Amino acid sequence: MPQGLIVKALSGYYYVKPDDTALDGTIQCRGRGIFKKKGITPLVGDRVVYTPTTNGEGTVDEILPRTSELIRPPIANAKLAVLLFSVREPDLNLQLLDKFLVHIEHAGLECLICLTKEDLLDEAEREQEGEMTKLVSEMYGKIGYKVIITSSLTGMGTEEVKACLAGEISVFSGQSGVGKSSLLNAMLPGLSLETSEISMRLGRGRHTTRHVELIELENGGYVADTPGFSQLDFLELGVEELSLCFREFQNFAEGCKFRGCSHLHEPGCKVRQAVDEGAITSSRYEHYVQFHEDMKEKKRRY
Repeated sequence: MPQGLIVKALSGYYYVKPDDTALDGTIQCRGRGIFKKKGITPLVGDRVVYTPTTNGEGTVDEILPRTSELIRPPIANAKLAVLLFSVREPDLNLQLLDKFLVHIEHAGLECLICLTKEDLLDEAEREQEGEMTKLVSEMYGKIGYKVIITSSLTGMGTEEVKACLAGEISVFSGQSGVGKSSLLNAMLPGLSLETSEISMRLGRGRHTTRHVELIELENGGYVADTPGFSQLDFLELGVEELSLCFREFQNFAEGCKFRGCSHLHEPGCKVRQAVDEGAITSSRYEHYVQFHEDMKEKKRRY
């Protein structure tokens, strides 16, 4: 039975790229009825067993075991999340960046942070914002995240980003209008993904990506150009799991006086002590407290 990779899902069809390199393009497939009965949905990124049919199409018969599964965006077997945040238009939003990082940590993916649109800065702004990007790079680098400064216009950082994507399925995400499609276009000349102008009134772009689709790179990697998000909620995450998604808390949390410490008000909390001593960045801790309150509020409502 032939196997392949689902590279696009649209209107009930799954487009499978065969493992057999002798076959060119993708095969349009329907899923077997048994999937619906079992409440299973094939996802982009799934490795599948399929059966070709006489009309040149096919049927997805089996979904092979997944290494990861994201609910939003719906994609399987992604290993790396590439988070794009612009230094200008829209301005850098560290609270939103931390919110994305919580979701990525919860999903168990590796993360690469790209700071985009460096080319939009003039000389004076570049000096001022340069300090900001340097500070952000150092802050998140110290936590253990890789940070690359990019420009789709000048090509800065694009080859470095591409090298990180080799041989893996990666998810591109971030605030709307930060240049996800522009960076992909810069890495893959001729791709011509639709890009959007930024709404100056709202400070964000309209979503140009309407479905999840894997874009193949020449280095064996696949990139999921996913719909942009203007906001994220925490409905899939338990409040007791939140601190586990702040990776710099872990070593300190082991020394807390109380097991299951929320790191908010308990005596003998080593995380709060680390914040006071500067070992944990105060902005990250403030965002943790805010997310904790948001989650508790949502829990009360639901």
